[in-house]
Amino acid sequence: MKIADALRRAAEILNENADARRDAALLLGFVLNRDRAFLIANDDCDLSDEEIERFFELIERRALGEPIQYITGRQEFFGLEFEVNENVLIPRPETEILVEAAIEILREKENPYFCDVGTGSGCIPISILANLENAKAVAVDISSGALAVARKNAEKHRVAERIEFYESDVLAVFKNPKFDLIVSNPPYIPNKDLSVLPREVREHEPHAALFGGDVGTEIITQLLMDAPKFLIENSYLMFEIGFAQGEAVRAMVDPNVWQLREILPDLQGIPRIVVLQRV
Repeated sequence: MKIADALRRAAEILNENADARRDAALLLGFVLNRDRAFLIANDDCDLSDEEIERFFELIERRALGEPIQYITGRQEFFGLEFEVNENVLIPRPETEILVEAAIEILREKENPYFCDVGTGSGCIPISILANLENAKAVAVDISSGALAVARKNAEKHRVAERIEFYESDVLAVFKNPKFDLIVSNPPYIPNKDLSVLPREVREHEPHAALFGGDVGTEIITQLLMDAPKFLIENSYLMFEIGFAQGEAVRAMVDPNVWQLREILPDLQGIPRIVVLQRV
């Protein structure tokens, strides 16, 4: 079977997927360890039996709704490649806004020390550390499986000596550290929205990293309550929020504890990143 024929057949199998041709090309490129330009330039090349078998095994997984990122085991985020699997949320582009804002805040500190809550793949703290050589971090997650992935990514990007990982429900593991910043992409989807999520999210990504209780803000509420005791004066709490949660979060902010600096929009203009400063 030639490359062109394999891609055509794969797209037919994925015909319910609007991005069938793109997904087929990504997966064949993964199997061959080649980019899309190679596939286009060599579409009349024959594939080996082993390559054909492996490719269509992956196509079947994709046809069942498994995300491309879990099939290939990788996702790019903030210019770095992260290992991902079913234990961690797939990093999204909007979370890069959180990382960029965190870097800007921490860049002003001489030896910044920060905490990431719900670290998942570790994409947030590792990206920050990769851009701030004088920074150190701790990262927590309730999932031991997620922490195993995050540790691998820290080693891969050579920041493991500057980050510590703890299994914890939000900040419960800590006694008295003081951070310059606490950052989080918490679960914020309301439980009732499960049925309206895309199939690949609903059936494959970890629910503990997606759902934030009946209204979606349970973990955010906990962060607002617990974070102040672990922040030095005038330091920051930053977290991502879901669609249409901006006004609700504004109402949750205690002005005696926090100054709401801004709520940054994502690329669609949706309020996405809350930036608070401890008063």
